[in-house]
Amino acid sequence: MSGEIRPSRALDGLELYHVRQRWQQPCVLDIERSVNEQLSGAGFLDNLKPGGEVAITAGSRGIADIALVLRAVVRAVRARGGSPFIFPAMGSHGGGTAQGQRAMLAELGITEQIVEAPIRATMDVVQLGCTNSGTPVYLDALAARAGGIIVVNRIKKHTNLDGAVESGLCKMMAVGMGKHAGAAAIHRLSTSAMAVEIIPCAQVMLAHAPILGGLAVLEGAAGQIAELAALRRDEIIEREPALLARAKTLAAAIPFKHIDIALVERMGKEISGTGMDCHVIGRRRIIGEPEWNDAPQIHSLVLLDLTAASHGNAVGVGLADFTTQRLADSIDWEVTKANVLTSGNLERVKLPLVYTCDRDALEAAAFRERALPLGDLRFVNIRDTLHLRDLVISTPLLRESNGLEVITGPFSPRFESSGNWLSRLG
Repeated sequence: MSGEIRPSRALDGLELYHVRQRWQQPCVLDIERSVNEQLSGAGFLDNLKPGGEVAITAGSRGIADIALVLRAVVRAVRARGGSPFIFPAMGSHGGGTAQGQRAMLAELGITEQIVEAPIRATMDVVQLGCTNSGTPVYLDALAARAGGIIVVNRIKKHTNLDGAVESGLCKMMAVGMGKHAGAAAIHRLSTSAMAVEIIPCAQVMLAHAPILGGLAVLEGAAGQIAELAALRRDEIIEREPALLARAKTLAAAIPFKHIDIALVERMGKEISGTGMDCHVIGRRRIIGEPEWNDAPQIHSLVLLDLTAASHGNAVGVGLADFTTQRLADSIDWEVTKANVLTSGNLERVKLPLVYTCDRDALEAAAFRERALPLGDLRFVNIRDTLHLRDLVISTPLLRESNGLEVITGPFSPRFESSGNWLSRLG
């Protein structure tokens, strides 16, 4: 027997529709005004010492208009006589180096020119203490010497954790502000233990660091800033659970429970800490931890590309079943290994089946689903897990959809001459 054996199944007869989700949510239109109103209402800037340095956190995520939010905080601090600076609060991201973290901020639009303040990056830390269970808590050495710290972060569901607080102000204090040392210390724990330990770590930070307060950003389904909330230092732990609950009601989702094939056009660190948001795709692949019951159940997930802003960090590629040689070639394994060894979830970087082009990867997924006629395939295509307003779906999903606007269709899947997917999602 000779020749290539390539199990595949053509998708030419698949009927697809470009559809749009309809969302009606709040949107902060005047960011600077809203930030000022929140900070004035919280009052934690009222007693700044003239010329006193105030350190302001900047994380590694692609938060909506985050550079404008940070600039507004900088201006508010300066208007009250303080001397603000920005510091990266992103654990081991950016390759675990100060230069890499500055580069990540720049790609998020956070530069000294835009935020109107110095950006001071170091991986040096000081240890503030330990939790009762023995987890050490660290803080960026430059921030530790400042007269005050303002914690700025988005509050949202975490890609690993289920807890009273997940991704937000407490986690930034527990992990991000401690640089690589802080991330390594807490990620040594199991996922369940980490969820429990975030608040005790934040309590140590609040007890020993000059935290003035926090500014929570809540995003809407369209990626807009939906709400802002400033919290005094004594309010952060008390109020964050309610803000998390509110954020969950605003979050975007794929509006289908059962999906045979999901095509995700790109993953990236600016999209999610795991490249693809685990809540959106219904997969977290942590050994010993169950998957979420309220998320979509995807049988075959095809992933096409890695964003340039990821700098080769492909943590999360292992959440897919099929991928492309293009994505595999773009992986920086040293950066990826540094990130995944810190988190400890090695399943997430194991390569899926790799195919020469997008068509081959998709046709392999279709072959896997060969028990179903093409007309019955429940297919959905998304740009990435952050942008979910527009979808491409197959006829069976269109039949059960409720409230989706049909933009165009039906049409068949289209590919370039090279075999790469021709997207309708921009």
